[in-house]
Amino acid sequence: MIIKLLEPLRVPKDMIEELAQPIKDMGHEFVYYEEKTTDTNELIKRSEDADIVMIANNPYPAEVIEASENLKFINIAFTGVDHVNAEAANKKDIKIANAAGYSNQSVPELAIGLTLDVYRGISSGNTEVRSKDFSGQFQGREIKGKTVGIVGTGQLGTRTAELFKAFGANLIGYNRSENEEAKALGMTYHDLETVMSESDIISVHLPLTEDTRGIISKEMLSKMKESAIIINTARGPVIDSDALADALNADEISGAGLDVFDMEPPIPADYPLLAAKNTILTPHVGFLTDESMVLRAEIVFENTLAYLKGKPQNLVN
Repeated sequence: MIIKLLEPLRVPKDMIEELAQPIKDMGHEFVYYEEKTTDTNELIKRSEDADIVMIANNPYPAEVIEASENLKFINIAFTGVDHVNAEAANKKDIKIANAAGYSNQSVPELAIGLTLDVYRGISSGNTEVRSKDFSGQFQGREIKGKTVGIVGTGQLGTRTAELFKAFGANLIGYNRSENEEAKALGMTYHDLETVMSESDIISVHLPLTEDTRGIISKEMLSKMKESAIIINTARGPVIDSDALADALNADEISGAGLDVFDMEPPIPADYPLLAAKNTILTPHVGFLTDESMVLRAEIVFENTLAYLKGKPQNLVN
């Protein structure tokens, strides 16, 4: 088979070569592209003749899948898979796998970091203390004793809950099914309306699907306490961004920490959340640490080897 890694994985080239060696030892061809592309025609060219493609978080549209006659397996070095046209893949019986688990520490740590920044004004304090017009000290809040609502209690949400518990928070959660590991931490499950209304801190960890798109709507945001904050390290479109900006600017909620948006950065200048009050923004880096990139590369190559051995893993379709 021909296996092609269509974009770099943010690890050294010698690590890629080391991870690819077992594939070559099995008699398969491995091709590695060291520059990423989002150009559809270039992706079609790169995918030509490939039985397996390995990609990261750049879009892989239907046109590419339809043009790739030999393609059997799309191996995604990412947790979310909404950037790959699953409908086109399913029509051709092409399997899709993800790198589940690689960011189970990095994303929860950023969720905590965003919470601390919103609560303690770390970013604004850094700016203020360097200013000639220093306005003085400001008073923050503590996580201990707060009720944290975890919206989406899969691996990422449950690990985030574990970190919040270490700060002394109380845990409630919303998910389609209850996670026994989360319950063992002391989490109690409720409907979404209850989680939104009772939480001091809401941390979102839902995948983006047709069911979750816009699930945190204007109505759901209106149920939040005025003192509550919301953190999103999952997918931007699960929250109605216009409604969130309105709620922040009207002081209907206290703040937000966002790593994800309706689009990938750079963000258009008129995007409402850029000017929203009491909002900390990071450029979709929750997954991106030195350690997580190494783990991601290891998982995605393990996925390829498992498929080649007839025992595919981490399938999402």
